[in-house]
Amino acid sequence: MQIIDSHCHINFPELGEDIEGILKRMEENSVTKALCVSVQLEKLDEILDLATKYPNIYASVGVHPDNENCEEPTTEQLVKLSNHPKVVAIGETGLDYFRAKGDTEWQRERFRAHIDAAKITQKPLIIHTREAGNDTLDILREQGRGKVRGVMHCFTETLPFALASIELGFLISFSGILTFKNAEDIRTVAKAIPIDSIMVETDSPYLAPMPHRGKTNEPSYVRFVLEELARVKELPVDVVAQKTTENFHTLFLNNESTESIL
Repeated sequence: MQIIDSHCHINFPELGEDIEGILKRMEENSVTKALCVSVQLEKLDEILDLATKYPNIYASVGVHPDNENCEEPTTEQLVKLSNHPKVVAIGETGLDYFRAKGDTEWQRERFRAHIDAAKITQKPLIIHTREAGNDTLDILREQGRGKVRGVMHCFTETLPFALASIELGFLISFSGILTFKNAEDIRTVAKAIPIDSIMVETDSPYLAPMPHRGKTNEPSYVRFVLEELARVKELPVDVVAQKTTENFHTLFLNNESTESIL
């Protein structure tokens, strides 16, 4: 069985000092790959160094929508940086109105720059959306419909949002939130949508799944998300592992090296 953590931040200080231990625990838990996701360009070199050094670590290029006081990316810059051979995605990008104060047009302009970069590079988008679902879908429809694909990461939206995202060519990725006692609405979404549209992630070092909630999260814990997803969908764990791994390969790696997972 192979499991992939489709979204983590192992370059963050909480995890960056224990990379060898993290990789060892990944191996012990059948977690064969992890995608380390960029949230600001100033720290991108850390991610690229990890992806270059370790064959099973991949990278993205992007600036998180909640990072207001950081280097503002241009489409041209994102395209150039994505030429690195281990960069498989643009993001994380999107809209986050949860803590936003005042005008949020800067977020929408940043999002559009990432969408344009994804169209040029033909790399998938990693989308973060929080309290901004309608605007997220509207911008994708007007600027990216039929031209971009990607994933709605750490999914916490509604079933109609999930179905609209799938219709636009996006996968849905569930994090440790799926295991939380009060997340029945998220489990309802997971049960309703097709397994062909699902990936799993940790978003580590945050959102550790049960039974590790409240602790520092890490990629090996994605196994608990996978097991909960299998329970919710009433499918064998190995089947869910295979399908979510195939989905990752199809979206990010263009079916690279899928023979070993079939």
